[in-house]
Amino acid sequence: MMKTLAYRIAESIKRTDPERTHSIEVMQYALGIILNTLFIFITSLLLGWATGRMGDTLLVFFAIAILRMCSGGTHLKSVWACNIVSIVICTGIPLLSLLFDDVLLYINAVSLVVMLLFAPRPDANVHISRGAYPWLKVISVLLVALNFIIGSSVVGLAFLVQSLTIIPLRRRKTT
Repeated sequence: MMKTLAYRIAESIKRTDPERTHSIEVMQYALGIILNTLFIFITSLLLGWATGRMGDTLLVFFAIAILRMCSGGTHLKSVWACNIVSIVICTGIPLLSLLFDDVLLYINAVSLVVMLLFAPRPDANVHISRGAYPWLKVISVLLVALNFIIGSSVVGLAFLVQSLTIIPLRRRKTT
């Protein structure tokens, strides 16, 4: 559905100004990312509002997004899987966060160790100079460490979930 909508929008943009626009395929790809992000954001907000946890839902969304920009992470194989998992995470963490107040220190520590060991793990499609990797690691570690001061179980769980996405799951080949 999103792919079709992105295609129709891209086609319309191309018809409006064929000379100064990118190819339909390039615009469709970019619009697909935007539309799927909006779908996750709006659906999560609606569910957050329905559960009375809209503020915490927003907090999870942005905590994961900001940390993910610096630390990278694995992608799911399908767009719909990504959408559903993202919505469940953004709306589930606020509901579960109160259960984890007593172990927040450990959650923060695990996230910090994972960031120290594995960050950054950029997407293969993102072109980041290797020289930026140490800075991305430092920023990722500082973001996670900041929650030792803030003490938010919502942010702590969001950071934990994001940190798990940077752990390499494939074993190294030994020769």
